[in-house]
Amino acid sequence: MSSPETSDVAPPRPAAAVEAAEPGPGSATSVDAFYGGAFHVVQPRGHGQRAGLDALLLAAMLPGEGAGRVADLGAGTGAAGLGLAIRVPAAQVTLVERNRQMLELLRATLGLQQNVGLRSRLAVMEADLLARRPVREAAGLADGSFSAVITNPPFHPPGGRVSPDRLRAEARAVPDAGFLGDWLRTAAALLASGGRLAMIARPDNLAELVAAADRRIGGLTLVPVHARPERPAIRILLGGRKGSRAPLRIHTGLVLHEADGAPSALGTAVSSGRADLGVLFD
Repeated sequence: MSSPETSDVAPPRPAAAVEAAEPGPGSATSVDAFYGGAFHVVQPRGHGQRAGLDALLLAAMLPGEGAGRVADLGAGTGAAGLGLAIRVPAAQVTLVERNRQMLELLRATLGLQQNVGLRSRLAVMEADLLARRPVREAAGLADGSFSAVITNPPFHPPGGRVSPDRLRAEARAVPDAGFLGDWLRTAAALLASGGRLAMIARPDNLAELVAAADRRIGGLTLVPVHARPERPAIRILLGGRKGSRAPLRIHTGLVLHEADGAPSALGTAVSSGRADLGVLFD
């Protein structure tokens, strides 16, 4: 379940267009190139939620020299997990999703010839993150089994305007109060001691996330993300480590566009896969 584009940067151009298994309105998909063609993702076309800068910011949050098992929780189209696999050559990435339509697209993504070099380090897992622990473990999500978790959960507040597109609504909107806190607590449970959490959310989610991280994820680092200079932050990047007792830090904000709307140097680096934001969260 992925979120909308962070800003008004144009999404990646389709490398090809294909039809989904079930024909009819809203069933079309496209194969989109990311990082200048370093990997490709099968995404809904004309419906659902498509990956943008949110996913690529998330993919940049772990250090490039890292290793180990990484879970992309609520993987959606898989752009964040595949971007991470490109950036971190020693990582084994599990794309965790519960929506059956998105799971079909994830499996199609792994089957693309353009991604053949990544297949040995990627896996797709069907699981409901907020199910009881025995149910999660039966699906393959054992507590303490990952060295890092990246996640781009639904984070638009409940009670707001809901898209009539079911896939889009599920990807964007929090279904009820307490959802994000439960999501973060599950992410923390899946981490091994000292494991890294990387999350992207909205600024108004901060209080709930910090409260949920208490005594679970420490060394929290908050990085505001601004679409343009002098504008309020539209996203926050939140990183930390399981079991750390270090205090919360707030880093200088990131700006994705210049005042005239052109991509900033950072925005260009994020879009091309050259940004390594991991140093901000050490």
